[in-house]
Amino acid sequence: MKNIFVGNLDFGATEDSVRRLFEAYGAVQRVNLIVDRDTGRARGFGFVEMEDAGAADRAIQELDGQEVAGRAMKVNEARPKDGGGRSSGGGGGFARQRREPRW
Repeated sequence: MKNIFVGNLDFGATEDSVRRLFEAYGAVQRVNLIVDRDTGRARGFGFVEMEDAGAADRAIQELDGQEVAGRAMKVNEARPKDGGGRSSGGGGGFARQRREPRW
């Protein structure tokens, strides 16, 4: 199973429309478009899970940069939640202690 990140989606995109794009390359297990918790509005990105890694790789290669509804999609293999990059919580930068200036 391969998890694919799909970004820069049109805000009117639906799970069905995204599923149809990826089904041209193989069976799609799941589509999850991310919505704002407070407003329920689409955030313009989501994830697609495909069982066949080869089909997923072809979909990534073919769909990355493809223009849909006037927007060039960003498509790549999703990174694990707990791995590198941004942290998923906490820390607003206030944990550091203030240092006294050296005069």
